[in-house]
Amino acid sequence: MARMFNWLFPHPLLTILLAVVWTLLQNDLTAGMVVFGLILGIIIARVTAAFWPERPVGFRAVKMISYTLMVMWDIIVANIQVAWIVLSVPNSKLKPAWITIPLDLRAPEAITLLAGTITLTPGTVSADLSQSGHYLLVHVLHTEDPDAERDEIKNRYEARLKEIFV
Repeated sequence: MARMFNWLFPHPLLTILLAVVWTLLQNDLTAGMVVFGLILGIIIARVTAAFWPERPVGFRAVKMISYTLMVMWDIIVANIQVAWIVLSVPNSKLKPAWITIPLDLRAPEAITLLAGTITLTPGTVSADLSQSGHYLLVHVLHTEDPDAERDEIKNRYEARLKEIFV
């Protein structure tokens, strides 16, 4: 029974996520849309299972919810900060920087989430991941102290992701 469940739902969280996204995109909460979303989630997860040889273990969903809320708040705050920088700081006074962030994360899903978080936050962009997967190259629009930016990313985002992906 467990083998059949694992075959049908190789990535149960992905199945649920796809079903929820499908339902939200339809903007119509009906039983039919939810069921169709679940069917799509099952099919897509099953078809792409070969590309996910290892399932993430030790994922803490509750901590992910608080992380998501924090990132949404950070996006709002960063939008205001970037607007202020663009409107008040002359181009000649901008101090952009490339920052190399040493990563403690090893799970590919966690590194992807960190890179996506950095890119979603206005004023920063994840540009490259080292071949070893131990360093992330980030571009910052304006900073007085690149080391402080690096430390903030590690303490604010990476530390929380280490708690989520145990």
